[in-house]
Amino acid sequence: MLKKITSSELMLGMYVERLGRSWLDTPFWTRSFLLESPADLERIRSARLCEVWIDTTRGQAPQVAPPAAAAIPEAAPAAVPASKTGAVADPGPPRSREEELARARRLIERSRQAVQTMFDEVRMGKALSAEQAYELVDDIAASMQRGGDVLLGLARLKSADNYTYMHSVAVCALMTALARELGLAPEQVRSAGLAGLLHDIGKMAVPSAILNKPGSLSEAEFSSVRAHPAAGHRMLQEVGEIDPVALDVCLHHHEKLDGSGYPKGLRGEEISLFARMGAICDVYDAITSNRPYKQGWCPADSLRRMAGWRGGHLDAQLFAAFVKCLGIYPQGTLVRLQSERLAVVVGQAPGKPLTQPTVRVFFSIRAGTRIAPTLLDLAAPGCQERIVSTESAAQWRLQDIDRYWAGEPAVA
Repeated sequence: MLKKITSSELMLGMYVERLGRSWLDTPFWTRSFLLESPADLERIRSARLCEVWIDTTRGQAPQVAPPAAAAIPEAAPAAVPASKTGAVADPGPPRSREEELARARRLIERSRQAVQTMFDEVRMGKALSAEQAYELVDDIAASMQRGGDVLLGLARLKSADNYTYMHSVAVCALMTALARELGLAPEQVRSAGLAGLLHDIGKMAVPSAILNKPGSLSEAEFSSVRAHPAAGHRMLQEVGEIDPVALDVCLHHHEKLDGSGYPKGLRGEEISLFARMGAICDVYDAITSNRPYKQGWCPADSLRRMAGWRGGHLDAQLFAAFVKCLGIYPQGTLVRLQSERLAVVVGQAPGKPLTQPTVRVFFSIRAGTRIAPTLLDLAAPGCQERIVSTESAAQWRLQDIDRYWAGEPAVA
């Protein structure tokens, strides 16, 4: 049974089903957990929450039920979180781009912390809480529904220290978006998201010195990297029941249609739908991200290069759906406009032509200098501007173009 109490009535041993505000506004990365630490109890009480929902079937019940407490069956829709119903969380009301950007920044940081905690616990042989992992998947999926380009853009900005964790968040987001584009059922969307979140957990078995090595890998080092899918598969098997989709994608996201992938050298239809999806999402985020040994490719250029791998490495139909998700000019792409100005793609409005994204103009080619940034919707009625080509930021010696789509002040 679920009971609503105040934070002052909480005691150690109670199972917190959810707090009275978004998990992004609390010190905890998950909505539900067993309250065992006095420090955690103090942090909740200090937050002075008006209400806390506890599950008395999974933890201690209040010693004296408060008069205002409402006991309701767990099956009641109003009290059961989305993670228990199999449905993807409601994305909530639409927000302005600035509001979504601020929320996505918080979600990215909390997600990184959550993934790092999960991976560390699995590496130490501790049980993985599928429910808590699904809660994270739900929040990432909801953010993608509200404005996926915002979350993906921020997830692309990784450092060497957090690459594996942020890569997992990004692939989770891409997997949920692709699953929706394919029209998969809600429970399949969540399975795809969980698979993306956990697909690279085997990297915990690879020394960080190898993962972040700036030069070429030796044969032994490359063998260590190639062992991570099987290592991750074993880790997930050892922690108890786990979604079979997550197990499959973890083991097979490096397989290729022509049989040249690893670890099994599977071909064509031998590779599951979800593993083929995972391969596309994993590759895209990897090649668009900066790494110690290479600079990330432009998002639009990455899609063009991946298009050349269709048939041999990647599933052509799934890749077409993937491009439709992101747009021909994904967020962060540097483009040249007909007016001889440079702009960065900020986002793609739903239902608008893929060739007409919203951009932020910031550079005059004729004058050879930056200009006051201006937001321009190329799909707006009466707009005569259009994209004529994509450009290389390195060629123009522009090192800070991410500032323009991220809403930060750019260097003049």
